[in-house]
This record gives sequence, C-alpha cells and structure tokens, in this order.
Amino acid sequence: MEVSITVIIIIVTSIISLISFGNSNMMDKLIFYPPAVTERNEWYRFITCGFIHADFAHLIFNMYAFYLFGIGVNHSGVEYQFIYIFHEHGRLLYLLMYIAALAICLIPTYSNNKNNAQYRSLGASGAVSAVVFASILFNPMGYMGLIFIPVYLVSFLFGLVYLAATYYFDKRGNSNINHSAHLWGALFGLVFIIFACNWFGHYPVLSIFLEQLKNFDWSKVVVTRGF
Repeated sequence: MEVSITVIIIIVTSIISLISFGNSNMMDKLIFYPPAVTERNEWYRFITCGFIHADFAHLIFNMYAFYLFGIGVNHSGVEYQFIYIFHEHGRLLYLLMYIAALAICLIPTYSNNKNNAQYRSLGASGAVSAVVFASILFNPMGYMGLIFIPVYLVSFLFGLVYLAATYYFDKRGNSNINHSAHLWGALFGLVFIIFACNWFGHYPVLSIFLEQLKNFDWSKVVVTRGF
C-alpha cells in the first residue's frame, strides 16, 4: 500500500505545529525571520516556517485546503494527477513542487524585509496556494468557493479573482497576513506545472486548459449549493 505524500506532509506539519504552540524557542527557531537569514545565513527558515502555524485555526484551514486539493474526491486531486502524468516520478515531483513553493513564495517577502527586525512569517499557505492553482490548471471547469458561502465560481474565474484580490491586499499592506506569499505561491504552482508537464510528462497541460476555456458554456460561471 502506497502512502500519500499529501497525508505525510499533513501529519508532519501538524505534529511540528502542535509542538511549537507550547514551545516558544522552537517557534523562534523555525519561523521566517528575515534578519536571521541576512545576518546569520539561516536559509533553512524559508522551508521550516511552512511547518509551523500561528494557532489551531490557521493549521486546520491550511491542512484542510491542502487535503481537499491534494487528495481530492475519489483521489482526483493534484497528487494523483501528478502520478497519472509523471508515473513513477509523480510523487517526487509533487513533493518537489510543495517544498520549492514554501521557499520561492517568500523570496519577494525576504527582498522587502531583509533587515526588518519586526517582521515574521509562518504557515504553509504559499505551498498550499501552489497546489490549489495546480488544481485549477488541471481542472479549470470545476467550481470553487469559500467555506459557508453557497455561491461557487468556475475554477479558472475563481483563480483570477483570487489573484486580483491577493495582489490588491498585498499592495495595500497593513495586514498580519502575508498576501505576497499567497500570490507568489499560486504563480509558482502554475509555472511549475507548465514546465514539468512539457519537460517530464509530455502532457500539453496549457493547450488542454485553453481548449476547455474555448468550449466553456459561459451560462455556467456561477452555481449555488446548499449545505
């Protein structure tokens, strides 16, 4: 029986996050703190900050979204799309995308806060955003929405709204949420999938995506669902 990479990451992240809730020294050592990178070359923080979270709600939300899009209904999620396209290399490439997204989504954050002693960032949101947008690229005609809001947009349109809103909130600033990591994580997910599919899977994901958009019934942009 093969174990899901998604499940392994969720278990490891949950354990580390739960331990760090009661261990401030561990939290300080793992969190993304730009001056520690600049002054002490602690580059590992680009990765380790993705395995800790601010509180239970932050952890549960990120891991629920990761499970939802990584595993999917009846194993239709991104991890299994990777296995279908890349075969025996699928899980490795999936893990590589997730870990790389943790680091790459923080590059703009680091660039803007190299010596900012007041700045800290944590959570897996950037990597989860990469998985969500990989899902959109694979299945643009699905539907996405927000928890407890019964109105769903077709996935590719939801993605565009998400990117626009994230860009707006990032530029506005004055928030404890690292919108930049969400934005760059999402964009990295798209770039990684396009590159990997063309170089390793010989799967024309972008052509398939555009063909689905071309044939889309625009009367079905929005759907409503009950709880």
